[in-house]
Amino acid sequence: MERYEGKSIFRKIAMGKVFFYEKNSAVVKREKVEDTAAELVRLGAAKEKAVEQLQALYEKALKEVGESGAALFEVHQMMLDDDDYCESIINMIKQDGVNAEYAVAVTGDNFAQMFASMDDDYMKAREADIRDISERLVRILSGTDSDMGNLEEPVILVADDLAPSETVQMDKSKLLGFVTEHGSSNSHTAILARTMNIPAIIGVPINKEWNGKLAIVDGYQGVVIVEPDEEQIAAAKTKMEEEQRKADLLKTLKGQKTVTKSGREIHLYANIGSVSDTAGALSNDAEGIGLFRSEFLYLESDHYPTEEEQFQAYKVVAQNMAGKKVIIRTLDIGADKKVDYFELEPEENPALGYRAIRICLTREEIFKTQLRALLRASAFGNISIMFPMIISVKEIIRIKEIVEEVKAELRELGIAYQDVELGVMIETPAAVLMSEELAKEVDFFSIGTNDLTQYTLAIDRQNPKLDTFYDAHHPAVLRAIQMTIENGHKGGAWVGICGELGADMELTEKFVEMGIDELSVSPTFILPLREIIRNID
Repeated sequence: MERYEGKSIFRKIAMGKVFFYEKNSAVVKREKVEDTAAELVRLGAAKEKAVEQLQALYEKALKEVGESGAALFEVHQMMLDDDDYCESIINMIKQDGVNAEYAVAVTGDNFAQMFASMDDDYMKAREADIRDISERLVRILSGTDSDMGNLEEPVILVADDLAPSETVQMDKSKLLGFVTEHGSSNSHTAILARTMNIPAIIGVPINKEWNGKLAIVDGYQGVVIVEPDEEQIAAAKTKMEEEQRKADLLKTLKGQKTVTKSGREIHLYANIGSVSDTAGALSNDAEGIGLFRSEFLYLESDHYPTEEEQFQAYKVVAQNMAGKKVIIRTLDIGADKKVDYFELEPEENPALGYRAIRICLTREEIFKTQLRALLRASAFGNISIMFPMIISVKEIIRIKEIVEEVKAELRELGIAYQDVELGVMIETPAAVLMSEELAKEVDFFSIGTNDLTQYTLAIDRQNPKLDTFYDAHHPAVLRAIQMTIENGHKGGAWVGICGELGADMELTEKFVEMGIDELSVSPTFILPLREIIRNID
């Protein structure tokens, strides 16, 4: 038995086998092999496994985002069988007598450079595809395969840290808990853990030897126990049974209105990051989607998502929610959410830099592509559009002009759309101070408390060294929220909260007293919040 202490992110307990995730762990070395026939057998087996993985990803994507979104995995399967690509690898193994990993890596690099040098934009884009399939083969061959989208059983995921682009690959139904060595309580890994209602511990000195071993992640005590004894296993099972009893009691609130004892109704919506997350929103009785983080469509892609790919994703969410409100935030790339193909230059202060609406207003074709997809999807449900990182009325006026331009294009093409509510994220002190004027231009506000706290306190929320200084309950933050609610109502806009503070049950009653209209939270917080609100006088 080994016991490790860390910082708890979510108060829950889980038990299961450890899956140790290593990023970029396959160091490819050239090795001389005598038995080239055996090496070719290894290559063939690796290709078969890669195809199985890609087929599983294709079927998953087909269910979640439709045919256009899943097509990438079909392309990758075809590229694995490309004659020129395969012959290059095989010839290198036979003629040079090298290991399969090296032959794949060299071939992949050569073909990628060849595609990158082509004039045709479509062929240039294949560079990323060839690198992707080559890296997949190398991971399988080297035994460092860690395809998080193809887990065979529920696991405790252990990693150094996880980036947003990595979390989107996961088969979330197979995750029991997280343990990371780095990261902060406000990282995307932490947010994902809270979204999924699973325990997570950060700041733990991880060990690759844990892989495959039984472990307990105790979010109540902030500890990880590797190879627990019988007494610890029994205690964990008792805690998990108690958690299940509490969850069953909360289910009795399904179908009930979220209304205070005095009769004031508060809307409880769900935050989601993918099409598949709508299942969690519905199963937890969300009244709608208060935040669909559309940037995850970009993070999980190796190219700019096309209008059709985006349309299919937004349409599926709108249809799944069956008339309930679906608020989709436009692209919020930048800062900690990096996408290689955007080719964003390094910045000294990325959180204060070129991100979100600033990208959209200076790369209008990217913005218009997304708006066309959103408006087309509005014909299939109750969609609202929300814009992040707004600091001025001038920005909103320009956004509304672009929206009208896109509507005119759709009308000219005879494509149906609905008039949609437009809203803004209030996540900067500037937006708070301008909130009364902004409210006159839009239908609603959604307060992004994660960034609002960061900018109000001048604290990088991703820096774990600053966790002791980061105070989400700081009076300045609460005053900013109060001012936004009051000014929003003065200007005629309804006001919600979609940041992590929305699920902070120590503040729920205070938010209701402030006059909040809506709270949008991770799906698993909806029923607990409903219970609290229904008991407020």
